[in-house]
Amino acid sequence: MRPITIAEWIADMKTKGLSSSRIRQAYRVLSQLMASAVDNGLISQTPCRGIRLPRMPQTEPHILTPLEASRIVRNASAPHDLLIALLAFAGLRIGEAFALRRMDVDLPGGLLVVDENLAEANGKLVFDTPKSHQRRVLTLAPSLVKRLDAYLDALPGGDDVLLFTTRSGRPLRYNQWRKAHFNPAVSATGLIDVTPHDLRASHGTWVADRYGVMTAAHRLGHSNASVTTRHYARPVAGRDAEVATASDAWLEGHDRADGARSGHGEDEDGSPGAPIRV
Repeated sequence: MRPITIAEWIADMKTKGLSSSRIRQAYRVLSQLMASAVDNGLISQTPCRGIRLPRMPQTEPHILTPLEASRIVRNASAPHDLLIALLAFAGLRIGEAFALRRMDVDLPGGLLVVDENLAEANGKLVFDTPKSHQRRVLTLAPSLVKRLDAYLDALPGGDDVLLFTTRSGRPLRYNQWRKAHFNPAVSATGLIDVTPHDLRASHGTWVADRYGVMTAAHRLGHSNASVTTRHYARPVAGRDAEVATASDAWLEGHDRADGARSGHGEDEDGSPGAPIRV
C-alpha cells in the first residue's frame, strides 16, 4: 500500500466532513512536525509546501448597537462586566483584554496601553505582542476610567498583576471564560449569536461611522485601514436614508441660493419661479 500524499490526506478529511477549521488545524500540526524533522536531519525537506488548504468561511460580524452592548455589560458578573466593557467600548481583542496588567492603565491620563496579547496554542497559554505587533495607546471613556479606578483600588498585587484572572489567579482561557461569563450575559439580554469578537467589530463600526475609518483603524490596532473596512466596520442601519434626507436639504438650500442670485426664486405672489437645472 503506497503512502498517501498530503493533498490526498486533506481531500480525505474533506470527504469525511471535517470543517475547514479542523483541517487547517491538523495541517498546522503536521507542518510543525515536518519542520522539526527537517531540523533534526530526519528528512531533507518538508512535504508541506504548496498545499492548497480549504478556505475558512467568511461570516459577517453581528453588529450591535451601543445600547445592546451596554445591556450585555450590565448582565455580566463582576469583574467580567468591566472586561466586556473594554471589548465593546475600547475595541480590544479578547486576548489583549486577557493580557492587561495594572501597569497598562494610566488613570490620571485616562489612557490604556495595549502591548500584549494572551493566546492559546496546543493547549498552552502564550503571552505575545498584539496581532499587529504594534503597541497602541487608547483614550478611554471617563466612565470606563472611573470603573477601572474603583477596580484597581481593590485589586491585590503589584504593577505586573493581570487585571482579569480565574478565581485561583490563573490567566483566563477563552472557551472557559466565554461559557462561564460571556454567554450567560448575552442570553440574559435576549440576544443570540453574539461573540466577544462581535463587540470589537461593533466598536469599529461605531467609530468609523462617526469619526472615520482611519480613527477606527487606530482604535482597533490596524496598520492598514483596509483591514478595518474588510473585517470590522459595517454600514450602520438607516444611515443611507439619513444621507438621502441630508442630500435633499443640501439640494434645496442650493436651489434657494441659486434662485435668489438669478432672480428665479419665488414670484411676488409667492408662487415658485422657473425651475432650477442642477
